Amino acid sequence: MSSAQAGSVERLPLRTKFFFGIGSAAESIALFAVSSYAMMFYNQILGLNAALAGLAVSASLLLDGFADPVVGSLSDRTRGRFGRRHGYMYFAPIPIAVFVIAVFNPPKGASDLVLFFWFALSVSCLRISMTLFHTPHLAMGGELSNDYIERSKVLSWNNFFTWAGAAGMNFFALHVIFKATPEYPRGLLNPEPYGPFAIGCAIAAMVILFSSAWFTRDQIARLPKAPENLPRFGPLEFLKDLGKALGNRNYLWLLIAYFFLSMMIGLRGGLNLYVNTFYWGLTSEQLKWFVIGSFVGYATGFLFSARMHQRLDKRMNMIIWAIIYSVGPAIPMILGLLGVLRQDTPGLTPILIAFSCLGAAGASVLSITVMSALADIADENELTHGLRQEGVLYSTRALAAKIDQALGAALAGMALVMISFPAKAKPGAVPDETLFSLAFVDGVIASIPGIIAALCYARYTITRERYEATKAALAARRAAKTA
Repeated sequence: MSSAQAGSVERLPLRTKFFFGIGSAAESIALFAVSSYAMMFYNQILGLNAALAGLAVSASLLLDGFADPVVGSLSDRTRGRFGRRHGYMYFAPIPIAVFVIAVFNPPKGASDLVLFFWFALSVSCLRISMTLFHTPHLAMGGELSNDYIERSKVLSWNNFFTWAGAAGMNFFALHVIFKATPEYPRGLLNPEPYGPFAIGCAIAAMVILFSSAWFTRDQIARLPKAPENLPRFGPLEFLKDLGKALGNRNYLWLLIAYFFLSMMIGLRGGLNLYVNTFYWGLTSEQLKWFVIGSFVGYATGFLFSARMHQRLDKRMNMIIWAIIYSVGPAIPMILGLLGVLRQDTPGLTPILIAFSCLGAAGASVLSITVMSALADIADENELTHGLRQEGVLYSTRALAAKIDQALGAALAGMALVMISFPAKAKPGAVPDETLFSLAFVDGVIASIPGIIAALCYARYTITRERYEATKAALAARRAAKTA
C-alpha cells in the first residue's frame, strides 16, 4: 500500500483506539514516577542538593530531547515487515523497565557527586529508551485516520490513558506503597517503599507497552509506508526533514507555544510535591484523593474535545484552554498568599481538588487539540513536500518541550535554593517566609509562560475549511497518480 493510500480509514474500531491509547498509560507510569517522585527521593531522602537534583533532571531532558527528532526522522524512513513504527515499539519495553528500577536504586552510601551522575545517567537512559517507543507510537496515532474529528477522538484515547497511567500509579503509590506509619506520618518521606515502587512501575510499564504494540499490529498493513525512492536516514536527510517541518509557519507557532507551556509545566512539576507537602501540609492519604480532580478534568477532555472541535476551530480551543491551564492551578496559591486559604481552612482538601479539576481539564483539552492539529499540519506538509512527516513533527515538538522542561526543572531546583528551602525538611518546620516564596513561584511566576503560550496559539491559522481544502487536494493528487 502506498503512502498516498494509507491512513484513508476515517472511522476506527474501538479496539484499535483502546490499544493505541494504553501505550501512553505505560509512558506516563514510567516518566511520572521519575518526574514526580525521583526529585523528592534524591533531595529529601538521600540528601542530594536540590540544585544538583534539578540539574540531573535537566541534563536527562536535554539528552533525550535531541534524540526525539532523530528517532522521528528515522522511523519516518524505516521500511520493513513491521512498518515504520512497530519495530521500535517492540524493542523499547525491556530497557525501559531496567532503567526505571535503576533510577531508584543508586549505590548505597554514594557521595553527592556519584548520586548526581547516577541520577542524571539513569534518567537519561530511561528517557531515551522511552523515546524509542513514544515517538513512533505518537506518530502512528496521527496516521490512523484522515478525518478532522476522528483524529481528535483517537488522540482523546491517548490523552485519557496518559492521565490514567499517571493517576492510577500515583493513587496506588500513595494509598498502598507510601502509607503513613507512626515513624513516617508523611509516607513520601519514608525511604523503604521506593525500591518496591520502582519494581512495580517497571513491570507495569513493560507489560502495557508490549500490549499496545502487539494489539495494534493489525494496522501495519494500511499505515503509510516510506516511499521506495526515499533516501535512507542520514545526517543530511535528517536536516532536510527538520527544514521541511520548521518551514511550516503553523508548526513553528505551535513549537514556540509549547516551549513556553513546557516551561510552566517543568517549573510546577518540580515544585508540586513540595507545595502540597510543606505549604498546604497535606498527607499521603489526602494527596491520593487528588486523583478525583484529575479524573474529572481528563474525562472532560476525553468526552468533549471532539465535540468542542465541531463547534469551535482548534485554534480557538487552544487559546481558551491554554489560559485555563495556566491560571486555574494558580488560583489556590494566590488565595493562599492573600491569606484566604490556609492549612487550617475547613474543607481545604476538597477546595484544592476542585481547582485541580480545572487545571486538568485545561491540560487535557489543550493536549488533544494540539496533537490533532499536528496531524492536520502533516497533511499540509504532504501537500507541499510529497512526504508524510508525523514522526518528525511530533518528535521535534517533543524536543522543544524537553529542552524547556529541562529549563523548568532547573528553575525549580534553583528556586528551592534561592528561597533557602532546607534539604530533609520536616513539615511544620519550614520558615514562613520560605513557604510564602514557594507559593509565589508556583502560583504567580509559573503562570506567566502559560499566558505567553496562549498568545502564540492565536497565530495558528488552519481552519476546518482550510483543512478540507488540503484533504481534497491530496485526494485529487492521489487519484491522478493512480489514473
